[in-house]
Amino acid sequence: MKVEQTIWTADNGWKSDSKTSLKAKANLVIAFGQREILADNSRYNELKEQFPNATILMGSTSGEIVGTQVQDGSIVASAVQFDKTQLQTARVNIKDYSNSTEAGKALVNLFPKENLRHIFVLSDGQFVNGTDLIHGINSELPPNVSVTGGLAGDGAQFQKTLVGINNAPSEGEIVAVGFYGDALKIGYGSMGGWDAFGPERKITKAEANVLFELDNSPALELYKTYLGDKAAELPASGLLFPLVVWDEETKQQSVVRTLLAVDEGNQSMTFAGNLPKGGTAQLMKANFDRLVDGASLAAEKSFEEVGTFEPELALLVSCVGRKLVLGQRIEDEVEAVQNIVGKKAKLTGFYSYGELAPNKFGEPCNLHNQTMTVTLLSEK
Repeated sequence: MKVEQTIWTADNGWKSDSKTSLKAKANLVIAFGQREILADNSRYNELKEQFPNATILMGSTSGEIVGTQVQDGSIVASAVQFDKTQLQTARVNIKDYSNSTEAGKALVNLFPKENLRHIFVLSDGQFVNGTDLIHGINSELPPNVSVTGGLAGDGAQFQKTLVGINNAPSEGEIVAVGFYGDALKIGYGSMGGWDAFGPERKITKAEANVLFELDNSPALELYKTYLGDKAAELPASGLLFPLVVWDEETKQQSVVRTLLAVDEGNQSMTFAGNLPKGGTAQLMKANFDRLVDGASLAAEKSFEEVGTFEPELALLVSCVGRKLVLGQRIEDEVEAVQNIVGKKAKLTGFYSYGELAPNKFGEPCNLHNQTMTVTLLSEK
């Protein structure tokens, strides 16, 4: 397995980190970039020309990760040559289905299940309900097949996101790469690092991922109270105060939910994943050191079940909310991951509107918000 990385910027065009390009040998290219740049189909066409035999996966971001750097206004492309692992691809568009659950089912049913080890999913981050998407995916997969990935981003603009596989990226797309064979070594982990504060509140009115009331009071009103002067900057400023939610009756594990949109008319808030009606919610706030520690713990978890091995590629999906909070310290969390996975691993990834990973190794995938998710890939 070999990995080569190339970066596009408006000033320099494409610049590779290798003098001996994989070119025709690469069978997978994973590219993350700013939405406005990906909207120009020329970038996809140029990658296809550089790597003519590769599956090309592209998605828009709220920031691109390459090595221990986090940048904006670029495309970061990682070309991979697998020696023994076979790949399959699948794509659907949310506009062709009645809901995100059905789209998730249709996506994974495009994959042959024999010898399937792992699926990496990249989804539109605006039209797709991430909780329902993962519910559909999990319902159709054997328990031994792991899933990781993320929801595409659009900076802090929340206007539209773009995703594509073997086509120029566009809106509404949900795409995936399936990895086949026993040669693949894979690890994954996801952790947050936010601190809960304030009273626990009952979710008294919610429909799927739209929250109307907490403790029988308008949820938006509560958020504005905590945001103060920053309330005028909603929904972006809401990323500073995610919710941790859980269902005490079903003993559902707690998950973090991040804000995507607000509706002043009905005083509602739309989150990146579903909220259980009758469940419990609590506001969260950032602690810089804990966020960085969370990234380090996510990397440590990715080794838990695979033991000692030297990963060749580390795919990092972190949340736009973490990027906004960490600010100038954002590269601290990427460096923390590099310190754990080792210098041999090439790091790439993006800041997202939602992260996809199991809570624990061997469990079904979940939608997370405000976490750092790490997926490690290597071949025996």
